[in-house]
Amino acid sequence: MDKVESLQAVSTGAKVGKKKTWFSFSVLFILPSFILYTMFVIYPALNSVNLSFTSWDGVSPNIHYIGFDNFKEILHSERVWNALKNTLIMSVALVVLENVIAILLAMLVDQVRWCKNLFRSIFYFPVLLSGIVMGFVWAIIFNYNFGVISQLLDRIGLGSLKIDWLGNPDYALIAIIITAVWKGAGYYMIIYLAGLQGIPQELHEAAAIDGANRWQQFRHITFPLLAGSMTVCVMLSMISALKIFDQIAVMTDGGPGFATETLTYIVYKVGFGELRQGYGTAMSLVLFFLILIVSLIQIKVLRKREVQM
Repeated sequence: MDKVESLQAVSTGAKVGKKKTWFSFSVLFILPSFILYTMFVIYPALNSVNLSFTSWDGVSPNIHYIGFDNFKEILHSERVWNALKNTLIMSVALVVLENVIAILLAMLVDQVRWCKNLFRSIFYFPVLLSGIVMGFVWAIIFNYNFGVISQLLDRIGLGSLKIDWLGNPDYALIAIIITAVWKGAGYYMIIYLAGLQGIPQELHEAAAIDGANRWQQFRHITFPLLAGSMTVCVMLSMISALKIFDQIAVMTDGGPGFATETLTYIVYKVGFGELRQGYGTAMSLVLFFLILIVSLIQIKVLRKREVQM
C-alpha cells in the first residue's frame, strides 16, 4: 500500500508540474498581446474617463480640470440633442430596413436551386467594400448635377423630379440610410441564411400537409425559429447604426447644416475639428453608455422570444 500511495503521489506531482509548465507557456504566449491591448485599448479607455473632466484641447501639455462642466454643456446643447435625434432616427430605420431586407434576401437565396453561391456573393459583395470607397460611390450616384439618378431622370424626360439628395436637409439623412442599408444588409443575410438552414424541413412539410400556406408557414414556423439569429442581427445592426461614421464623413460632412450630424460624428467634429478633446471625450462616454444600455435592453427583450430546438 505504501508503494502504491507513493506512486500515486509521484503521478499527481508530475501532473501538477505539467499543468504549471503549460500555464507558464500560455502566459508567455498571451503576454505580448495583452501588453499591446493594454497600451492601445485599455489605457486609452481609462484615460478618456479622466480627460472627460478637463478642458484639454488635444494639443496643449497643460490640462485643466473643470469637473462636470462638459457633461452639463452636453445636457443643455441643442446641437447634441439634434445629433441624438438624428442618431435615433437612423438607428431605428437601419435596424428595421436592414433586418427586413436581410430576411427577404436570405429566404430568396435559400430557395434558389441554381447558382446559389453566386447570388450569395452578389448580395454579400457590398459588405466587402470600404466604407470610404462606398461613400464616394454613392455620393456620385446621388449628385444633383451629374449623378446617375439625375442623368436617368433627364434621359427619360423627368428632370423636374430631380432631388438634391445631399444638399437638401430633408433628404440627406434618407440618402445616408439608403447607403448604409445597401452596405449592411448582405452581412445580416448570411446570419439569417444560416438560421434558415438550421430549421428542419419536416416542419414545413407537416404544415403544408395541414393546409398552411407560405405566409402561415413563415409566421408560425420560420419567424419564431429565426429568433436566435434575429437577436444577433438586431443587436449588431443597432450598434453599427449608433456608431455610423464613414458614410457621413464622405457624403455630407454632417451637413447640410447639422441635418446628418450624429453623436459619433459630432464627437469627431468637436474633438478634432474644434480642438475640444475634453468635451469630445465626455460625449464619447455618453455614447458608450447609450450603446451599452440599448444593447442590454435589446438582448433582454429579444431573448424572451427565442425558441429552443
